Amino acid sequence: MQRAKMDLWVGLFVVAGIGALLILALQVGNLGTYSDDKSYTLVGNFENIGGLKIRSPVKSAGVVVGRVMDIQFSTKTFDAVVTMNIDDRYQFPKDTFASILTSGLLGAQYVGLAAGGDEGMLKSGDKIMKTNSALVLEEMIGQFLFDKASEDDEGDSDKF
Repeated sequence: MQRAKMDLWVGLFVVAGIGALLILALQVGNLGTYSDDKSYTLVGNFENIGGLKIRSPVKSAGVVVGRVMDIQFSTKTFDAVVTMNIDDRYQFPKDTFASILTSGLLGAQYVGLAAGGDEGMLKSGDKIMKTNSALVLEEMIGQFLFDKASEDDEGDSDKF
């Protein structure tokens, strides 16, 4: 009798552990916030999306208003085409600005929407015309080093 009771507790502990791992996996994969609510689609072209991934959040004022649903490469414009699903509860003006931002210093990337002042609202399938690509740390460091080298070269020529 005592052995059966111990086996039952061990079994419950194992099931709880598997459940916790499942919840953790859903959170890490951005699948924990699945919503069956109605949504509409917006598209934006970006020169560089950095580390943006499918299911990355779309935020406005820090609030998750949607998710990235698809990322494609356009052979016509040679840039990334990002398709976003936005919850119907949130409507944005036609002059909304979309930027690829980073959570924290080295965190995950997301699309940030900054609402404009236009009276007309974006509809499903509309294209966001104003976009700002991701800042790539390697490019910024390279530009800084290039600028520093140029300054040093100009300073050395004055000495002779």
